Amino acid sequence: MADYIGVISKNKRGEYCFSFPDFTGCITAGSTIEEAKQMATEALNFHVEGMIDDGEKIPVASSLHNITSNPDYKMSFAFVQVEVPDAKPKTVRVNITVPENTLKHIDIAAKRTGFSRSAFLIHAAQNAIRPGQGRYKYKL
Repeated sequence: MADYIGVISKNKRGEYCFSFPDFTGCITAGSTIEEAKQMATEALNFHVEGMIDDGEKIPVASSLHNITSNPDYKMSFAFVQVEVPDAKPKTVRVNITVPENTLKHIDIAAKRTGFSRSAFLIHAAQNAIRPGQGRYKYKL
């Protein structure tokens, strides 16, 4: 995982704007800093996923010194690190115990949605970990 620096500033409407110097065009805003940060995390992850899908190279994270030295960010008042998952996460084989009847239901649901058993379980787990954040491509 890599950490990228997000820059927070306030616009004329009083919204907190969040941008990422390493990712041109990745900008979002919220009415509170917390809302802006959550939206920025989603936006950055979505932006990086799109770059990966398009075969683009993910940039190396800039240092805080380089960003604060840039005159474009002189009106910014906060700099926040946002974590981005690795482009190609390492997969690990696991052995789990599941009741037989539950496994049958998992297999039926996986088949119905076009997932393999593993993909279905991963998707279900990701949605349980981060519900409603729109981070995952597939909907059940």
